[in-house]
Amino acid sequence: MIEVRTFDSLGGANHGWLDAKHHFSFADYHDPKRMGWGPLRVWNDDTIAPNSGFPPHPHANMEIITYVRKGAITHQDSLGNKGRTEAGDVQVMSAGSGIRHAEYNLEDGETTLFQIWIMPNKAGGQPSWGAKPFPKGDRAGKFVTLASGFDNDNDALPIRTQGRVVAATLKAGETAEYELGDRYGYLVPATGRVEVNGVTVNTRDGAAIRDVQTLRVTALEDAELVLVDAA
Repeated sequence: MIEVRTFDSLGGANHGWLDAKHHFSFADYHDPKRMGWGPLRVWNDDTIAPNSGFPPHPHANMEIITYVRKGAITHQDSLGNKGRTEAGDVQVMSAGSGIRHAEYNLEDGETTLFQIWIMPNKAGGQPSWGAKPFPKGDRAGKFVTLASGFDNDNDALPIRTQGRVVAATLKAGETAEYELGDRYGYLVPATGRVEVNGVTVNTRDGAAIRDVQTLRVTALEDAELVLVDAA
């Protein structure tokens, strides 16, 4: 099953400094048919105005992955962590038993990003934060794991869930495969248009995938893809 959720059908709100689109129910947007996808709870497509951002606020019991598409995001938290994550790179915050954080766009231009929340395997635990560059050239023509809850994904940022966040950059006409098995998949092209097992998915659309053993993704134009694979 591959269900395409078009960008135009997404919920969201424009707060001036933040223009947010929600693939799943979030804040004031509620759709009982879009409460999550397996353990994937949130996928927000955010555009943040220059010199603005999210002031300090709390989280607990959630794995929060930020994939920066353009610009950069600057992170601060109650553990004393500080960091700036640029376009194409990733940060992960395991909220654990509780953490406060702020995320600011301190750049001169807009920052666009995907914010992805995945339920952890279990509640509690010590909160943590980390960030890492993932050059787009290293994922040219193939899926590369950015964040993972599996021990054998040594180059990925750790998350506390039985899942992965992976990404690929494909030139028009290129195909990449990914073994999803019996898990839940949710794929969004950050840019470009692709065909997933024969189903067309346009830029910033979401594809909710289930009961598809092998994903075969062909770029109909140059594309940058992010996929969550979660049990």
